[in-house]
Amino acid sequence: MEIKTGYIYHIKDSFFEVINDKGTMINHENGSTRPTYFTIKDENILWFIPLSSKIDKYKKIIDKKVKKYGSCKSIMIGKISNKSSVILLQNAFPTLEKYIDHPHIINGKPLKVIDTLKSEILSNFKYLLSLKKQGINLFFTDIDRIKEMMIKELNGKKD
Repeated sequence: MEIKTGYIYHIKDSFFEVINDKGTMINHENGSTRPTYFTIKDENILWFIPLSSKIDKYKKIIDKKVKKYGSCKSIMIGKISNKSSVILLQNAFPTLEKYIDHPHIINGKPLKVIDTLKSEILSNFKYLLSLKKQGINLFFTDIDRIKEMMIKELNGKKD
């Protein structure tokens, strides 16, 4: 399967078992594979950004952050497949292609985010990573530990 930046995918349960990180969102809810993830391909590492349909919940959080800091780049709301979706950059994590379960399919085709929203997500994600390099961590997951685990796995090493 060819993995592309800007498409939506589902992840295997085995990933969550391997990383054992309390900051990641639950993979199954009410019997369905949720959340879906916006994907960024970064060489051999993939970045998964969870999507949520809980607009009202996150709109309140966004409003609080905007009021306090003037902006909010860690949570976004955008249209994906003609529905409003919350894009939870703060919950992003690195993974590998082997942990992808399947692409999210709509009308027989893998779901792709429109280019303008994709660009905004990528810009905000890069901004959050740059803040992290400066010592300001807005990620809920331990992205450094998970990325190190994924790189070791790629290189065939075990802890």
